[in-house]
Amino acid sequence: MSLVVPPYPPPRYTAAEPEVSARLRRGDAPADYDAFGLVRYHYLVGSGGDYGLYRVDIAANGGGPGPHFHRAMSEAFYVLSGTLTLYDGADWVDGHANDFLFVPPGGIHGFRNDADEPASVLMLFAPGAPREQYFEGLAQLADLTDDERREWFVKHDNHFV
Repeated sequence: MSLVVPPYPPPRYTAAEPEVSARLRRGDAPADYDAFGLVRYHYLVGSGGDYGLYRVDIAANGGGPGPHFHRAMSEAFYVLSGTLTLYDGADWVDGHANDFLFVPPGGIHGFRNDADEPASVLMLFAPGAPREQYFEGLAQLADLTDDERREWFVKHDNHFV
């Protein structure tokens, strides 16, 4: 019996020889962005590619965004440590180490740290989007008018429900 293999995408690397292009980021590397000591963002794979991968460390009772969705990208959450409260579009549930939540484009979701201990999560966005500008721009929201704030969220593909 022969095994049927679905087709792979077309090659994107077409040079005759391979290249040295892998990047190692150590787990103890400092955060790329620290939001007031409440949330630390580690930009593992930045925006503009196939996907964006971020390690996000949220302080105890550090909060997080309410229910929202994205039109242009999927988002996935893999809880590394602590307890992260996840919204799957129907219920808020506690996510613990090794729990995983996948959200396709248009899927309502949210997350927050309500626990008395820090939490750490891997967040994956596909395709890659400029989430670094989103994370770093959150600090300026208080300076915007309601209309400017709404426009800013739409520009960053965050649609609150």
